[in-house]
Amino acid sequence: MLQIINLRTPVLEPASFSVAAGECVVLRGASGAGKTLLLRAIADLDPSEGRVMLDGVERAAVPGPEWRRRIGYLPAEPGWWADRIGDHFPDWAEALPLVQRLGLVPEAGDWQVARASTGERLRLALARALVRGPKVLLLDEPTGALDKGSTAAVEAVIGEAVRGGLAVLWVTHDEGQAERMASRHLIIEGGRLVKA
Repeated sequence: MLQIINLRTPVLEPASFSVAAGECVVLRGASGAGKTLLLRAIADLDPSEGRVMLDGVERAAVPGPEWRRRIGYLPAEPGWWADRIGDHFPDWAEALPLVQRLGLVPEAGDWQVARASTGERLRLALARALVRGPKVLLLDEPTGALDKGSTAAVEAVIGEAVRGGLAVLWVTHDEGQAERMASRHLIIEGGRLVKA
């Protein structure tokens, strides 16, 4: 279980909530409300105060890279550090079934990053996050740039992962998606969690 206790940043007021294994919680709010800041604070990418624990282990007790392997963060615009797509995966062959379920071709591993569309990069970044085996996945609008078919593929893959025990905190502006995917909703307004 992911536990957030009085997590705060210079912009976010203290927030406390939890996300259980096998649960998908949707985080909603207007643009600029602080949703991304909250995800980044949980992932330990930005300075924050308060307690974040995974399965009873404090974030402060875990080295940053290991914490971010356990708690995967998929930003709205994922980063790429090598020219070739396949170089971002520990084992492209192992990732291939998931990549194909997300509607991409096996040859995508040989593509230059610049050749992939925004939607393809988003789906590849999701596959990259999932193959690392996180216990929690923080998703920031993972389907914002996708068509209906690709969105359905992403929802199916994430839904299956949740049923398999993955905890997901999902930022979305899509009310239909929120209803389809989430067991619970959180709302953030002006940097403050107002409903849990």
